[in-house]
Amino acid sequence: MIPRPPASNPPAPRARWVAGLVPLVLLAGLVALFLVADPLRNLRGDAPPVEELTITRAVLDERPRRIDLHVTNGGPEPVTVSQIQVDGAFWPYKLDGSRQIDRLGSRRVRIDYPWVDGETHQVVLLSSTGVAFAHEIPVAVRTPDVTRSTLLTFTLLGALVGVVPVLLGLLWLPFLSSLRPRWVNFFLALTAGLLVFLGAEAVHEALEVSALVPGAFQGFGLVVLGVLLSIALLYGIGGWMRSRRGSASPFYVALLVALGIGLHNLGEGLAIGAAYSLGEVGLTSFLVLGFILHNTTEGLGIVAPLARERPSIRSLLLLGAIAGVPTIAGTWIGGLSYNPAAAVLFLSLGAGAIFQVVVEIASMIRRSDEPLAAPLNAGGLAVGLAVMYATGLLVPA
Repeated sequence: MIPRPPASNPPAPRARWVAGLVPLVLLAGLVALFLVADPLRNLRGDAPPVEELTITRAVLDERPRRIDLHVTNGGPEPVTVSQIQVDGAFWPYKLDGSRQIDRLGSRRVRIDYPWVDGETHQVVLLSSTGVAFAHEIPVAVRTPDVTRSTLLTFTLLGALVGVVPVLLGLLWLPFLSSLRPRWVNFFLALTAGLLVFLGAEAVHEALEVSALVPGAFQGFGLVVLGVLLSIALLYGIGGWMRSRRGSASPFYVALLVALGIGLHNLGEGLAIGAAYSLGEVGLTSFLVLGFILHNTTEGLGIVAPLARERPSIRSLLLLGAIAGVPTIAGTWIGGLSYNPAAAVLFLSLGAGAIFQVVVEIASMIRRSDEPLAAPLNAGGLAVGLAVMYATGLLVPA
């Protein structure tokens, strides 16, 4: 019989931590050596530096008339602001710091310029090396100040397009509770269709806004991070729930639906608030009506998992608040201090949460007596997609 080698003793806790830190220390030393030695110095020669500036926000004031630009350096090299053109003419300006903007640094550029209501204005920042960074103000409208009246306006707007429609959709619960199990599964599949459409819409919006994010903040990377982070978080929570209960409770699934919709509506509120502050959204009854019809279906998606339950009024109001109130917060943030990176992250988190909720809904249908791919369930999925598309047509782009 061949003797077995003696089992090695596990390292002591201190030795384990030292072994884990050694690669990090060596990596830090390698990076420091590269920066000090600068082996690319000879290859760089007289090539001009790579410069990048992103104008993330333009604030228009009325008394006196001026334009405040929020500028971020998302490139690898410092950028020195040299001159500024407004509508083709050079114009004096002031910065709230040094004219040199380091990597990841930000400045506020103040330009005393008599902008005209409703007109389009073109602003161009020129660096000391002659690189031009252009920004267009499509419709010149005074940016709302942070006042009680402004906050009230944004609150009412967010409530009309977010909170009220979701609460109206919750009123479908008695109808769903009266249906047979196979028709409950139909509406669960319909909910999955609604959410798939919302998730795809959120990803599309996040990718569009990511083009406005300074390069160093990696707009596409934020999309990937947000989607995967929310999926991993909710998947972990769902696994913990199953370890305790054997399966996720219907209220937990409804809570996930409300959370995913809430994150999506936060991103929607950001877009609404930003467009309002820029004068790009006509606050007409048609616009509000379109959003109400589009978002009422979200309430149906929240209560569909609860069709066989008897939730309390307090629980339903909590679910409605989780899904709808973020729209108000989004209008505040978007109208008063819009940040493209934050918008991308919130939209991506909402998309990931929505996709994970679809998996939970599919699990609920699978646990019933009817197969997941039954014709009625497939029809529900198609109807959900069609409903979201049709109501989306009523919302002006």
